[in-house]
Amino acid sequence: MTFVRTRLALDRMKKGEVLLVRLRGDEPKRNIPRTAAEQGHDVLAQRDLPDGTTELLLRKG
Repeated sequence: MTFVRTRLALDRMKKGEVLLVRLRGDEPKRNIPRTAAEQGHDVLAQRDLPDGTTELLLRKG
């Protein structure tokens, strides 16, 4: 479900715009950056936060 929301947000954006996504859990942390890159988007940054979540910065390709 997390990727569906991410994809919908990316679909509404213009090429070059940046999206910050906050993820919970190991599966989204592994899958969303990979899938976004496969779809032509750039993964600009990924960092783990002390509360156990991960921030992912994507640029629409």
